[in-house]
Amino acid sequence: MTAQLITKSTQVNQAKLPNHVAVIMDGNGRWAKQRGLPRIEGHRRGANALKEILRYCKDLGIKTLTAYAFSTENWGRPTGEVSFLMSLFERLLQKELKEMEAEEVCINFIGDLTPLPPSLQQEMHHSMERTKHNQGVFFNVAINYGSRHEMIHACKAIAQKVQQGELSTDSINDQTISQHLYTSASPDPDLLIRTSGEMRLSNFMLWQLAYTEIYVTETLWPDFDNDQLDRAIVAFQQRDRRFGKVK
Repeated sequence: MTAQLITKSTQVNQAKLPNHVAVIMDGNGRWAKQRGLPRIEGHRRGANALKEILRYCKDLGIKTLTAYAFSTENWGRPTGEVSFLMSLFERLLQKELKEMEAEEVCINFIGDLTPLPPSLQQEMHHSMERTKHNQGVFFNVAINYGSRHEMIHACKAIAQKVQQGELSTDSINDQTISQHLYTSASPDPDLLIRTSGEMRLSNFMLWQLAYTEIYVTETLWPDFDNDQLDRAIVAFQQRDRRFGKVK
């Protein structure tokens, strides 16, 4: 994977904004460790950073933000940390729903939600139902998400339709697969931001990121603010997006 570490920020061009920004929010635990704090405090601060970035995306005019909140591999973390994250997600939904409604946020959860605590699933479905008509900014939260699992799920769904005679194998194309992914309601990301300097995708949106511009910053997620997002957008706007073609 190629990426570019960017540190210099200039003025954002409002005419060339990415339509869809995806973020791998890495570094919460390291942020806390550097300050002698428990890892859960890093997750709290990370949640606050995400809230501010979501609001700034809306103010800028970015239509869709997708945040990688909890992967299928994250179940391997310490039990106490996983339990805290589940309760944190639930409390945030209860606390922030009215504000999301007021700010016209349409929230959607992508991933396999069935293993999550029933009370959290209930809050998720409630928040999606309450905000489904909002048009201010579309906010995808990837929870218990893994791209390989997502593609297996899509392949099984397509195979079942072929078996039932609803699809022919000759009609299957890239659009067919995209329509069966968790992200079927959103366009592919234009810009992927990964914090904490890690140079990998970590099983995130492997299909959807085929021609996404990648921006990596050494900043840990709790410190990622509006200025940092400006820098990422400016870097995106300086890229020459050819999508495999030659001008």
